[in-house]
Amino acid sequence: MEVKLRTLKKSDREQITELINNKKIVDNLRDDIPHPYSLEDADYFIDFTQKQSPAENFGIITENQELCGVISLKRQSDIFRMTAEVGYWIGEKYWKEGIASKAVRLITKYGFEELQLERIYAGVFGYNTASMKVLEKNGYTKEGISRNSIIKNNIIHDQHIFSKLKNEH
Repeated sequence: MEVKLRTLKKSDREQITELINNKKIVDNLRDDIPHPYSLEDADYFIDFTQKQSPAENFGIITENQELCGVISLKRQSDIFRMTAEVGYWIGEKYWKEGIASKAVRLITKYGFEELQLERIYAGVFGYNTASMKVLEKNGYTKEGISRNSIIKNNIIHDQHIFSKLKNEH
C-alpha cells in the first residue's frame, strides 16, 4: 500500500476524532491526548499544526486518499535542538498493513533531509511490541530501557528508547 504524509486540514477533524476514539490506541499515547477525543480537540490540534513552520505534524494518507493516522516530529530545544522525538498512531482498521513502517520511513527522511536533524528517537511503552518492530524495520537502534519510567492507566511501565542518527540514514 502506498502511503503519503501531508499537513492536516480542517476537513480531517471528523476522521481524526473517529479514529483516535479507541482505547487500544489511546493506551499507547501520552496522557495529554484527551480521551474521549472531541471534534473541538481535533480543531485545536489542527489549528496548532497549521501554525507550525516548518511543519512537524502530518496526516498519514493511504493510496485511497484516506487519513488513517497522524505522525509527528517533536523538535527538542536548547542543547538538544538537533534532535526530535517521533510519535505516531494509526487507526485500528488500518493496522497490520505496513502503514506505520512506511510513515516512519517518510518522516525520518523528512527529519534528516528537510529539518537537518542529527538524531530522531522514540520512547515506546514496554508492552507495545508492534511499535518497536516498526522502528526496527526502519533502522532505529534500541538504546536501552528506562525502567519504571512511565505511568499509564495507573500502572508503572518500562520505556524502550530507540534512535536513528543522520549518518545511518
